[in-house]
Amino acid sequence: MKSIKNFLALTLATLALAVSATAGELVNVSGASNIAVGGYDTVAFFTDKKPVHGDPGVSATHQGATYIFASQAHKDLFLTAPEKYLPQCGGFCAYGVAVGALFPVDVSTWQIRDGKLYLNLNKAILKKFNADFEGNAAKAKANWPGLVEKHGK
Repeated sequence: MKSIKNFLALTLATLALAVSATAGELVNVSGASNIAVGGYDTVAFFTDKKPVHGDPGVSATHQGATYIFASQAHKDLFLTAPEKYLPQCGGFCAYGVAVGALFPVDVSTWQIRDGKLYLNLNKAILKKFNADFEGNAAKAKANWPGLVEKHGK
């Protein structure tokens, strides 16, 4: 059991290192490619109400991360108001940030609440996050600047 916990801790620490940090910002990205949100179109969560893979030919860079879009129209919407479409907590697990940690995400946990996109580690963590959504969202918002300071540049 202890070896499983150690393996999980090491895996999460390694995944947490795959970030883009620019000028005090912190974004969860995929390795050296710097692709945010696992290549999913962040605008599609709002417009199509589902995760949609982006087209690598339609991309934009924001806060040192590359965002990929399903269409030029989605890219244009993003460029007009990126803060509206960015996932909360830099695209890290919102519950993880609420407890002061950076965890990867599973895009199937997506939800839009109060006009903001939230992602979580897995469905069980999503359930915990939603058990006290307002409290956990407030904790995540309060913890985020410290995590950016600690892990950002």
